[in-house]
Amino acid sequence: MLVKPKKYLGQHFLKDLTIAKNITEALQNTTCDYILEIGPGMGVLTNFLLKSTKKLVLIEIDSDSVAYLEHNFKNDLSDKLTIIEADFLKMDLKEQFNHQFVVIGNFPYNISSQILFKTLEYKEQIPELVGMFQKEVAERICAKPNSKTFGILSVLIQAYYQAEYLFTVDEHVFNPPPKVKSGVLRLTKKSEPQIVNYKLLLQVVKTAFNQRRKKLRNAIKIYNLPNSEPTIEEYLEKRAEQLSVEDFIYLTNFIEENKKIR
Repeated sequence: MLVKPKKYLGQHFLKDLTIAKNITEALQNTTCDYILEIGPGMGVLTNFLLKSTKKLVLIEIDSDSVAYLEHNFKNDLSDKLTIIEADFLKMDLKEQFNHQFVVIGNFPYNISSQILFKTLEYKEQIPELVGMFQKEVAERICAKPNSKTFGILSVLIQAYYQAEYLFTVDEHVFNPPPKVKSGVLRLTKKSEPQIVNYKLLLQVVKTAFNQRRKKLRNAIKIYNLPNSEPTIEEYLEKRAEQLSVEDFIYLTNFIEENKKIR
């Protein structure tokens, strides 16, 4: 039994076993016993992951894929392998996991950014993520300041994770072939995050980049900043893409402290 890829789920099944092996070997965290694979499809990554982990959890929304996985991996369905039919984006991961886990997957293009935002929500439990994204999205995540691709995801991910673009994957190795190339990333949690308030950082970054053509002084005027120290004044004369990740962290912490004073 094979699973027919479903367009509405954004399914593009990876066929190349060498690439699958390279993706799974990109995981570097050796201290975490738990691996969570999102959207395993027909288990091309799963085959390799089972050889290298003590506990593998698969989350798959497609019932046909779940039936395929349960049939083909029935000998592994024990304490080592768990298959959950669910929408990853709607799951409460703290209910599912009371420990740290690493994340891996060939992510559907249409929800890949949402997967990253959810990863940030559970960043204290996720020390590492390896994933395949649309190449353009992967490049945006790793982008640096003063570029058109530097944006909301670039800042938020790089505030908490070291982002590495590992390699590009061509269209022809998928069934069906997507219309664009893919890129594989590794995100490794930074040991000492400097952010006081993640929700505020998210708000500041979104506000700044949603009006990226404006100087920050106008884009984030909702925060009613007082006459500020020279560093903050310098930031306010720039546009969002001209600030570094560290600048956004500094600005967010300043806004947080200013709120406390008021």
